[in-house]
Amino acid sequence: MRLAFLIPPMMLLAACGSEEKKAGEATEVSINAEGDGGGIRIKADQDGGKIKIGGDGAAIDIDIPDFVDLDIESDFDIDGVKLYPGSKVTKVDVDASDKNGVDKATVKLGFTSPAAPKVAADWMAGEFAKKGVKVTRSGDTLAGKDKDGADFRINFGPDGNTAKGEVVITKV
Repeated sequence: MRLAFLIPPMMLLAACGSEEKKAGEATEVSINAEGDGGGIRIKADQDGGKIKIGGDGAAIDIDIPDFVDLDIESDFDIDGVKLYPGSKVTKVDVDASDKNGVDKATVKLGFTSPAAPKVAADWMAGEFAKKGVKVTRSGDTLAGKDKDGADFRINFGPDGNTAKGEVVITKV
């Protein structure tokens, strides 16, 4: 199965944790990866989760404890540009497939930011400019293409005096 390469990193993530998170702070993780020979599904939240692997006559269903106690914020970037300082990733949703020679993936990250939408969008636009990554802006939404050719969009919306938003990265 070509997607088997995802298993070791996911199992390592299950063991990782930089610090104890408070109730309600855990990141929700959803990964769906399919190929011609089967697929992998991982779903987890603050209470743990499940890994399901199936295909070609074999199936594995594993419960995992507290999978999401990890530091996604420090690992996430688009061409070297991280989320606005102090932002927290609240949700990760990965949907990938490699069928009939067509490789597609969509990654969505929900996040909160300690700054207002305009401030966070201004800061990230400036960081992309420093890295030479061209982005277009519509209101408080940034869009562009990373160095690997994947399209990305970062939406910032108000959440009181701060922002919440979503990063969507699409590779076709």
